[in-house]
Amino acid sequence: MNLVNRLVVAAMPLVPRPVVRRIAHRYVAGETLEEALETVRALNDEGCMATLDVLGEDVEQREETGRTVDEYVRALDGIASRHLDSNVSVKLTALGLKIDREHCRREFDRIAEAARRHRNFVRIDMEDSSVTEATIRLFEEARRDSENVGLVLQAYLRRSRDDAARAAALRANVRVCKGIYVEPDEIAFQDREEIRDSYSSLVDVLLGAGCYVGIATHDPVLVERALATVSLLELPPEAYEFQMLLGVAGELRRRLVSAGHRLRVYVPYGEAWEAYSMRRLKENPAIAGHVVKGLFHRELRPRARPLPGNSN
Repeated sequence: MNLVNRLVVAAMPLVPRPVVRRIAHRYVAGETLEEALETVRALNDEGCMATLDVLGEDVEQREETGRTVDEYVRALDGIASRHLDSNVSVKLTALGLKIDREHCRREFDRIAEAARRHRNFVRIDMEDSSVTEATIRLFEEARRDSENVGLVLQAYLRRSRDDAARAAALRANVRVCKGIYVEPDEIAFQDREEIRDSYSSLVDVLLGAGCYVGIATHDPVLVERALATVSLLELPPEAYEFQMLLGVAGELRRRLVSAGHRLRVYVPYGEAWEAYSMRRLKENPAIAGHVVKGLFHRELRPRARPLPGNSN
C-alpha cells in the first residue's frame, strides 16, 4: 500500500458524511431499488448488462434475513417489469449463513425461485475464507436443483484451482475475481504476479471446460490475457462476459463493449451504502486511489439520481 492510499484510508473516519456520500455515489447506485433500476437502465442504454446487489452482510439475527430476501424478490420483479438486462448477486452471510446454514439455504431458495419464475439468474458472491467451503457446498446443492445459479472464485486463494475443478464438473457459471478480503499467506497468494497467474489459470481452465465465465477484472493485463484465450479457443461472445464494478475503469469498459464483448456491471444499492464503502476501502486500500480521483474529476458512471442528501 503506498503512502497516499494509507493516509486516505486512515483519514476516512474523519471525513464528513456528505463527502462520503459524494465518494460513494460513484460506486453505489443509491439507497432505493428505484435508484438502482434507473442505474441499470442507463447501463443497458450504454450496451452493458448489470447485476444488482442488495447491500448488507454478516447479519446477526435470523429475522434480518427475511427483509433481504424480500428486497431481492422486489428487485427481480422490478427487473422483469421494466424489461431490464440484469441479474442479481447475493452474499450468503446476509441470509444467515453464519447463524443457521439450513435457514440460509431456505432463504436462498426463495430468491432462486423468484429468479426462475422470471427466467433470470442469481449469483452467489464469495466472501472471506471463513465461509468459502460452506458457500461452495451450498452452491453445489443449489446447482443440482437448477441451472440459474452461479458461483464466484477468488484467484488469490490457493485452493481455488481445486475449486475450479469442482465447478467445471458441473459446467457451472463462474465469476472469477482477484479477491478483496485480507487473508494470510498460508491460504492466499500475496504477490501481484502470482495472483495474476492464478487468475489467468482459472479463466483458462474454466473456459476450456466449457463453463460460462464472468471475467471480473479492471486489470488491463488480465483482460488481454483473457482475450487471448477467447481467441485461441475460438469462443463466441455468448460463452463468456467481462464484469466490472460501477464507477471503475469506464474507458476500458467502453472499449470492450464497442469491440462486441458482453460486459456486466456490478450495481450495489441499499441503506448500508456507507458501511459498504468504508469496508471496501479498508479491505482494499488500492481503491483509495479511485477515491482521490473521484474527488477531483467528474464522474464517469451512468447518470442517475444521487444518493439522498447529495447535492450533486
